[in-house]
Amino acid sequence: MKKSNLLYVLALLFVCFSCKEKNTKEIAKTEDPADKIISEIVVPTFAEKDFNITEYGAVADGETNNSNAIKSAIEACNQAGGGRVVVPAGKYVTGPIHLLSNVNFHLEDGAEILFSTNHKDYLPVVHTSYEGVELMNYSPLIYAYKQKNIAVTGKGTFNGQASNENWWPWCGKDEYGHVEGAPQQKDSINLPRLRKMNEAGTPLAERLFGDGYQLRPTFFEPFECENILVQNVTFTNAPFWVMHPIKSVNITVDGVTVRSHGPNNDGCDPEYSKNIVIKNCLFDTGDDCIAIKSGRNDDGRRVNIPSENIVVENCEMKDGHGGVVMGSEISAGVRNVYVRNCKMDSPNLDRAIRIKTNTLRGGFVENVFVKNIEVGQVKEAFLKINTHYGIYANQEGDYLPSIKNIHIEDVKVENGGKYGILIKGREALPVKNITFKNVVINKAETPMLIEHSEPVQFTNTTINGQTY
Repeated sequence: MKKSNLLYVLALLFVCFSCKEKNTKEIAKTEDPADKIISEIVVPTFAEKDFNITEYGAVADGETNNSNAIKSAIEACNQAGGGRVVVPAGKYVTGPIHLLSNVNFHLEDGAEILFSTNHKDYLPVVHTSYEGVELMNYSPLIYAYKQKNIAVTGKGTFNGQASNENWWPWCGKDEYGHVEGAPQQKDSINLPRLRKMNEAGTPLAERLFGDGYQLRPTFFEPFECENILVQNVTFTNAPFWVMHPIKSVNITVDGVTVRSHGPNNDGCDPEYSKNIVIKNCLFDTGDDCIAIKSGRNDDGRRVNIPSENIVVENCEMKDGHGGVVMGSEISAGVRNVYVRNCKMDSPNLDRAIRIKTNTLRGGFVENVFVKNIEVGQVKEAFLKINTHYGIYANQEGDYLPSIKNIHIEDVKVENGGKYGILIKGREALPVKNITFKNVVINKAETPMLIEHSEPVQFTNTTINGQTY
């Protein structure tokens, strides 16, 4: 080949390679950040070995306590290098289930786990959390502590058996079975004591609760775990929060049904956690459907782990205080939340998207992207941002919350409730960079109530037929 021809070919190859490199960079540049988060989440896989709980002595009579049989099956599975602990069809009573690494706890169709109503079965106390504050308390119903590669899967049901006779009365409300004069969580030995421990920075070992106290356990809680899968199961009758991954990484919640209408029955509350996808789920709850958290007040600032990189997609929200919520325990902050392709509709759904904090919580919420949402009916507002949130005593402190970069796109709301948009920021630090694009909100009693916020930016948006 002539030298001139060789130079021409080399030049042509250089141009082609440069173009390919440029195109690759352009594709990477335009990749959906939510898709990128999902692609990087490690979903656990398990050895193809089954450990049937009946082979370890479990009896499906709805009466026998099968705690030891289930514990033995989980330990055998873990010691063999992992696999599935299988629960066949039938009703199995048990105390708390403690998962170990490389174990998939699998409920076959027709299987129901009935959690014991004897509170002493949830002792000894374990390292857990209550409303954003760490403590030693009753074991969560399903618990994993510092484990890796764990799952609960299958078409069966986890029934917490909480009711107006069990766990729920401790919330202190007569509608949930509390009788005046009976012990409850607001008694001085309970929440007020835990709040003081939070403020004082009391060591965890001294934050002892459990027997003799009235703080309810969470339902499913992986604590400091990696690679978690919750798939297709149903949760019902929860004592307190339903799914509460805390200080955990790589979480997949897929096809799960939560039907639980007790007090504080939030559907899924990731806390101090990151790299999470919640998809194809149904939430019908007594509190927030999804509530993203990161610690309460001093505890949150001490831990200082933001919850981040969270995708909620293809979910349905029915009853609840909010569809997708950030707060109120967000003292370490929340960022990079993507909500897309969801349906929210119920006369008992208070808000669709909600951010709640105050100057005791402080914290930040930033980079929230809500896209392609269908809302039938909400009671109060489609979007509510409240930096004055408070349901207990004085909630004013020295920590101004920062709320910014909230983007709403391609949303239709049939019945917007009292307000289409409700924002209550702080004069000293207004809410910033709120955008609405291609949004239609109908039947809102008041289109907007906005205090201490930069002007909301509207593109192709109507509320009650008026263009903004």
